[in-house]
Amino acid sequence: MPLIWLDDIRLNATLTGPDGAPALVLIHGLGLSSAGFDPILPFLPTKLRVLTFDLRGHGQSDVPAAPYSMGQLIRDTERAIDHFGLKETVVLGHSLGGLIAQGLATKRLDLVRGLILSNTAARLGNADLWNARIAAFRESGIDGIRDSSLERWFGRNWRTAPGVAAAAALLDAAHPEGWLGAAAAISGADFYTTTAALRLPALFIAGANDGSTPPDLMRESADLIPGAEFRLVRGAGHMTFLEKPQEYAQVLTDFLTRIGHV
Repeated sequence: MPLIWLDDIRLNATLTGPDGAPALVLIHGLGLSSAGFDPILPFLPTKLRVLTFDLRGHGQSDVPAAPYSMGQLIRDTERAIDHFGLKETVVLGHSLGGLIAQGLATKRLDLVRGLILSNTAARLGNADLWNARIAAFRESGIDGIRDSSLERWFGRNWRTAPGVAAAAALLDAAHPEGWLGAAAAISGADFYTTTAALRLPALFIAGANDGSTPPDLMRESADLIPGAEFRLVRGAGHMTFLEKPQEYAQVLTDFLTRIGHV
């Protein structure tokens, strides 16, 4: 993907699809990259523009020194959308990306006409939890969190779960500074109040086996937005788009169709 310049940082980003078509923005999670969405792309509507990019400190984007703030991650996303001249997009955020999506919708409702919040919530853990994970990462790097992360994401049988190899490869490729920077941003993020004020079409996608953002936690967040839809994907965990890409893409397509975006 080409690098785009956003004044103080370069992000790896690409926009596909026909000019003038409605746009879908995909925001990945902590320690991952936009490449994680590749399995679902062939199953999305062809008359759709799709913007994918690597967050700062991730993938092929620049890696500034940690820590990062949630405001920085939201502003990067805002500027990436503005860079391509997109308006009234539907924004899909996975995990950390879901926090960014909620913050973006609060800040720039002109850019966001709909939200798809995947395996995420209005708040992900607390400062103590994230400080412990950050300490473990500083001591042992990815090796110190890989297995525990994969078990939370895929469940007890994670070693043989569909998509686990792809998820492990994404984690192994993570930039240590980027992981630490984004983890710091998550530790202080709480969107309960601002998300409860949103009034827009919203879909929450949960994986039945997700130990990182369990379905009950996601239902609680979905209840914050009046009229928000909730979809449970059975036989999948935190990485639903890797585990069941065709079903996941169909869930997206059905929602985009219902709200008149495609």
